[in-house]
Amino acid sequence: MMKKSMILALVGSALLTAPVTARPDYSASVKADYDKSLAALWDHFHRNPELSFREYKTAARMAQELRAVPGMVVTEKVGETGVVGVLKNGDGPVVLVRADMDGLPVQERSGLANASTVRQVGVDGLEMPVMHACGHDVHITSLVGTARQLASLKDRWKGTVVFIVQPAEERVGGAAAMIKDGLYTRFPKPDFALAFHVAAELETGKIAASEGIQYSSADSVDIRVPGIATHGAAPHLGRDPVYIASQIVVGLQSIISREKGPLDAGVITVGAFHSGTKHNIISEFADLQVTVRANSKDVRDKLIASIERVAVGIGRAHGLPEDKLPIVKVTESTPVTVNDAALARRLNGAIANALGADVVVPFRQTNMGAEDFAFFVDPQFKIPGYYFAVGGTAPEWIEAAKNGGKPVAGHHSPLFRIDPEPSVRLGIEAMTAAVLDLLGPTKS
Repeated sequence: MMKKSMILALVGSALLTAPVTARPDYSASVKADYDKSLAALWDHFHRNPELSFREYKTAARMAQELRAVPGMVVTEKVGETGVVGVLKNGDGPVVLVRADMDGLPVQERSGLANASTVRQVGVDGLEMPVMHACGHDVHITSLVGTARQLASLKDRWKGTVVFIVQPAEERVGGAAAMIKDGLYTRFPKPDFALAFHVAAELETGKIAASEGIQYSSADSVDIRVPGIATHGAAPHLGRDPVYIASQIVVGLQSIISREKGPLDAGVITVGAFHSGTKHNIISEFADLQVTVRANSKDVRDKLIASIERVAVGIGRAHGLPEDKLPIVKVTESTPVTVNDAALARRLNGAIANALGADVVVPFRQTNMGAEDFAFFVDPQFKIPGYYFAVGGTAPEWIEAAKNGGKPVAGHHSPLFRIDPEPSVRLGIEAMTAAVLDLLGPTKS
């Protein structure tokens, strides 16, 4: 159990009245819904993941599920494959509730009975295995359950809830695409925006939300390193892009160790290196795919500018002519996801009051994962945002890993797995509690 001083530091005096353990009176309804319907729905989504902007069947199923909610008005193909459901219940504030739905190009090796065997051609034209290796199947299943609960609890709230089924979070493009397609002009503009992510590093039954930075920024950077092709037995007659690109891979880490401030968070990771067709041919180019993470715009801008300088400089150092220097392009980007401090304090307290003080635990940033939820709460829109983490790993799995057993696989791993029932149910209960707090009869 957490000490009271720790709880107060997290969520303020609202928790003084929160019971240590509690469940809202709609908890039994959530459990019944899970047993009757949502367990099978999660199973369906886990077996049938789809890649970013290719979530055709997932979007259609989500539209079907939302249309079955009394009073819900559903619009499809918003931002390519996105779905928007609007549930109105009189005058009052507007709350956006978002869940992302895309899978990842990963071959599942989780050992689960319902492991995905799906393969799909992505937007890049490549056929890849597909897996829900980041828990988005939990998110969309919980969204359906939350919609059902709020529809059945209309005597407790007034206003409008806008349910967002977002594509392409993994390519950090779906949120921006939905906004560009008129999300905030074609549909009620929200006064608050809410979302959650299931967290492998957090045990089931726990929720954590920051009063500031929740997730880092992310930029996908492509580097093409030209070469001068020749026979592998005569390297002096050409310029080897594999060797030059290898020097760039090493050189990029000097940015982290010798240019970025030691107290400033930042990561540069080369995730893919592609070149050549045969053992004895020095190829004409090498391609690097890089992810860049930061917790501030200044650090983010510095890292990206330095990547280009290092790549081009290494190319020159190895004799590439000026018309064949490395080309650096930023292809996908999302800014830092920052929770509104006042809203986070309020909703952390509301969730603790509804679900129990021991459910809400202090938020710790343990890695530099990113989220394009940031686009929904871009400062230009003046919409306070609240993004929280829901524990997804059974406590016994964590304990076994600490004692030398199987490690808990992280997000994007082929071994990734989530304990679905407690994750889905807690996501529904917490999101419902947050919306009821914002739209309750005394709220304005």
